[in-house]
Amino acid sequence: MEEATKQEQFHDEQIIIPPMTETEIKHKKRSTEKTKDHKYIELDKVLERYRGQKGELIRVLHSAQKIFGYLPQEVQAYVALKMDIPVSEVNGVVTFYTLFVTEPKGKHSVNVCMGTACYVKGASEIIDKLKEELKLDAQETSTDGLFTVRSTRCIGACGMAPVMTVDEEVHGRLNPADLTGILKKYQEQDAGEKYEHDQVN
Repeated sequence: MEEATKQEQFHDEQIIIPPMTETEIKHKKRSTEKTKDHKYIELDKVLERYRGQKGELIRVLHSAQKIFGYLPQEVQAYVALKMDIPVSEVNGVVTFYTLFVTEPKGKHSVNVCMGTACYVKGASEIIDKLKEELKLDAQETSTDGLFTVRSTRCIGACGMAPVMTVDEEVHGRLNPADLTGILKKYQEQDAGEKYEHDQVN
């Protein structure tokens, strides 16, 4: 009888739920409206095109990276959900292929070839000098967001070793002293573009 009375009292009590904090509200809004984000809408179009084609995962991920610029965990999870495959499988593909990146990239992608010919001719010294010039430590992207530096497998320009690419431009027969001038060219180019943009606006 006493237990029944306690249960009645419990049901009669008003349960007060504390209001959500501003941070919680923003997080919930981001979660519930994720598919409304224009990038996710664009990704949905890709996923719809390859609906039921699990063998096209690499193609989907390539498109996703083109849309977002990189493949963070939440994008990987979204792709896994929509393609009905385990997140671990998606992550396995992303981490296996060097063309996929999981961190934001700089405006310019700098890839230093570490193939045999380039390695023998000092590719490691090129990377060390790049890190020094751009003040990189463990991170791959410069603090100004201009450059992302990565090592890559042979790019097929062994006759020009050591070689690096900046975006689509190939720079060969490098020595560490060349790098200051090469980087400066892109820095000045970006500074000019920024100036023109500021003048227009």
